[in-house]
Formats: sequence, C-alpha cells, structure tokens
Amino acid sequence: MLYTPAFAGKPQKALADLLREYNLPPGLFPRNITCYELDEAKGKLIVYLPSPCEVSFKDSSVIRYATRVKATLSRGKLSGVEGMKTKVLVWVKVTSVAVESYKSDKVWFTAGVKKSRPKDAFEMPRDAINLEEF
Repeated sequence: MLYTPAFAGKPQKALADLLREYNLPPGLFPRNITCYELDEAKGKLIVYLPSPCEVSFKDSSVIRYATRVKATLSRGKLSGVEGMKTKVLVWVKVTSVAVESYKSDKVWFTAGVKKSRPKDAFEMPRDAINLEEF
C-alpha cells in the first residue's frame, strides 16, 4: 500500500496501525486504500480509495466508501465523517464511529440512529467490491 509522503523524514504508519493507536478497529477501512493524510494538530484524517466501494463484514453489516473519506480522528472516535454509508433498510450516511473504552467489545456507528456492532467484526481490513458510484 502507498501512503502520503512522510513529514520530517518519518515513515508513515499503515492506516490499520494508526487506527489501532487511537483505539479504533484496524479493519474499519478496506484493504485497497490508496493513501491517507493526517493533520495531527487538528486531528483531520482523509482516506483515499481508488473508486467507490463496499465492504461486507463478518457480522453481516455492509459499509460503502466514497473515493475520499474525511473525518476528525480522536481517541476512540471518528467524528464528522463524510464519505461513508451503511445499510439500515436504506443507505444512510455514517456521521461518527466510536469505541467507548479500550476494553469495549462494541463499535458504535451513528447513521441517523446510534447502533452498536461487534468490534471483532472490524479487526482485519477486508477486500472491497468496487462500485460505479457512492
């Protein structure tokens, strides 16, 4: 995988490792990301994907990703999410993803309503299916 150039000569971590450091499941994004940018001072995260795509997780949940997903990254939370949807009868925009504590076994997705999903469903980045449009 390619990542954006490192600042000050430090190599950039894999996105899964970055998410793990922030107490988020490492498999929250698919394997096929192109790169990501993180402004650590502001917590602004942008993840780039080669095309709109969809991932089915082992708990039967499905998430769609635009070619660019933006969010504010903080400990245990992605807030102000843009470019991610989940299916709740119809496709609904995900606005935040949170893990309440380090020991929690749930991931909370806010997409109109707040819904928990098993954290272990998001432990490994998964393959995505490319879509024509987000």
